[in-house]
Amino acid sequence: MNYKNSPIEKVKLRDKEIYIKRDDLLDENFSGNKARKFYYFLQKDISGIKKIVGYGSPQANSLYSLSVLAKLKEVKLDFYVNHIASFLKEDPQGNYKAALENKANIIEKSDCDIFEFIQNNLKEDELFIEEGGRVKEAEYGIKILAQEIEDWAIVNKYDNLKIALPSGTGTTALFLQKNLPFEVITVACVGGSSYLKKQFFHLEKDEKFHPTIIEMPKKYHFGKLYKEFYEIWKELKTSTNIEFDLLYDPLGFLALTSSNYFENEKILYIHQGGILGNSTMIERYKRKFD
Repeated sequence: MNYKNSPIEKVKLRDKEIYIKRDDLLDENFSGNKARKFYYFLQKDISGIKKIVGYGSPQANSLYSLSVLAKLKEVKLDFYVNHIASFLKEDPQGNYKAALENKANIIEKSDCDIFEFIQNNLKEDELFIEEGGRVKEAEYGIKILAQEIEDWAIVNKYDNLKIALPSGTGTTALFLQKNLPFEVITVACVGGSSYLKKQFFHLEKDEKFHPTIIEMPKKYHFGKLYKEFYEIWKELKTSTNIEFDLLYDPLGFLALTSSNYFENEKILYIHQGGILGNSTMIERYKRKFD
């Protein structure tokens, strides 16, 4: 299993050459930004832990990644969600299906604040990992990613590189900025820029380590289907021959290509994985737009 040194590919998008850091290729079962975020826990001796506890969406990338982590560490996983759609229960797909196959215990809990419930009921032999891997321990693996990028830039004599990636909790973008000499640019995919800024402050009070947030003229709601998302996703697949995630990457590339950075700077885009969830998203998009 390889959780380091993902390849970097040069591709052409809209007549511009950019580079893609293929973290989606780290490992078949444990890849993308979650592999980086959870690398600390993979390396750490957690022999006193009997269960990992997490929460989020039943199709979250973190659900599947935590199920893999639990399997590798030979512990149980309790993953709390607000709601599981009936169609998903009847026909499990994507991250939800893969996590169930890894024996994840996915628990519906809609009658309270899940974060508070977990904190109030956590036992000494249980490890709680916050939604999306928004934990300080995530810096351990992301720092390794930053070093890989810096080493590559030095070898290729790129001294003014811009690192681009979309953000949920912003954990990966923040710790990359903290550990790189290059500007990191991102876009808020969940809750808007003000929400993302709060997430940055949750992990780092010093704003000099905060990435640059690209502001979008239109507000996008996380998980909602947008024709322009589907169109740029198909364009990316055609022009780069790489499949990207359908939840985060379309907005990531829309923000990048509409910015001055795209025209004027040398770009390294981080492919953070997450394509296991595409199976359900593609069907939804086809029904609506094809």
